[in-house]
Amino acid sequence: MQSPKQILADLWTLAGGDPTALEAVTLTGEEPQLPSSFRVAAAAQTSIAAAGLAAAHVWKLRGGQDQKINVEMRHAVVECRSERYLRVEDQAPPPAWDAIAGVYKTRGQRFVRLHTNFPHHRDAVCRVLNCKAERAEVQAALMQWDAEAFETAAYQAGGVVAMMRSHDEWSETPQAKALAALPVLTIEKIGDAAPKPWPPGNRPLAGLRVLDLSRVIAGPVAGRTLAVHGADVLLVSGADLPAIPWLTIDTGRGKLTTFIDLKRGEGRRQLKELLRETDIFSQGYRPQALADLGFSPEEAARINPGIIYVSLSAYGHVGPWASRRGFDSLVQTTTGFNHAEGVAAGIDGPKELPAQILDHATGYLMAFGAMMAKARQSREGGSWHVRVSLAQTGRWIWNLGRVANGLKTEDLKGEAIRPFVEQVPSGFGSLQAIRHTAQLSRTPAFWSRPAMPLGSHPPQWPAR
Repeated sequence: MQSPKQILADLWTLAGGDPTALEAVTLTGEEPQLPSSFRVAAAAQTSIAAAGLAAAHVWKLRGGQDQKINVEMRHAVVECRSERYLRVEDQAPPPAWDAIAGVYKTRGQRFVRLHTNFPHHRDAVCRVLNCKAERAEVQAALMQWDAEAFETAAYQAGGVVAMMRSHDEWSETPQAKALAALPVLTIEKIGDAAPKPWPPGNRPLAGLRVLDLSRVIAGPVAGRTLAVHGADVLLVSGADLPAIPWLTIDTGRGKLTTFIDLKRGEGRRQLKELLRETDIFSQGYRPQALADLGFSPEEAARINPGIIYVSLSAYGHVGPWASRRGFDSLVQTTTGFNHAEGVAAGIDGPKELPAQILDHATGYLMAFGAMMAKARQSREGGSWHVRVSLAQTGRWIWNLGRVANGLKTEDLKGEAIRPFVEQVPSGFGSLQAIRHTAQLSRTPAFWSRPAMPLGSHPPQWPAR
């Protein structure tokens, strides 16, 4: 089984990093940290460390000095559950899930998971089942369905659900086979452009402009990570788009936030104007959605040669499920994690991983890929496209191996979390939130802007 340092070395090499840079990284702590048969802690530590090392690499390219990077495993695990530990004016988070979200049995004693936190997803499920949004009615209706037929019908109706598969069952699907040839992230050149000079600044990403078009966890974590190293991150949302307030607060630290209605011509013009002065365009829409609005990777590279375009999807950019919506909990269910954890725990049915680790690790890998692509742009020019998906991150975590008796690990209690908490002001009141894990010796990671309510800022870049 690979050590965390070996896992990090593989990520670093995959993205084109110089192996000698790894000497500056210290990874501390021991597995396991959370009750799981999977290497959740190693995935948390190495994905955060990759982003931290990339920030140090960028700093050196900008003329800065070498620096040490330290990433402590327990802190990394806690940061990968940051939304659990957020407190707003000492208030704990509300329930994370909608009333009918969760696991149900279907005909044939198969299991399905429903994700209904957004009203339109809940409505789609209820339309397919022809029932009220009440657990007992949903369960009764699902007993009339085969699991896979329901999964297909719900997606076609605009819902997001997952049939629980074993890893072997998942591996036999056309989608899993399509992803099998892909690494955990890809960085490809999509256009010609001259190298862009670095703007002046005293932090790794100072003066770099990041458009963040994402919601929920993975994409927003990527933006939050770029912000912690000094980037100007502008979160673009729509006033009519559903959001999960607690996640908005937790992942909004360090960002500016504006509303743009991309369904209107004026909104698309606003985004195009912002894009002309953007360094990194990070988006979590389904693969074709932004292309249909005129903001595909190729179009973005035409508008702004030298752009770094980062795409997040649920199930990857190839295969029959490339356009399928998905969330961490559903991808865990579909790809075999919930089944495997259930078997390891000796229960009949799905068991979740103890963190939204597909989301969080993917977010750090997005930020890592964005910084490594930006570093390449500065040296050799070009426009670049970075692609990640929750399913690819899942396969990476699966292939890290299993932890014998890992489920016997005690979960982290309040006193274990306390060293990683900071008290900060925000547009929502006083926050207790988790500090960033990667400690850089010369350019400390910190968020210079408070989390603010969505739409708090105009759709424009701050002066450099």
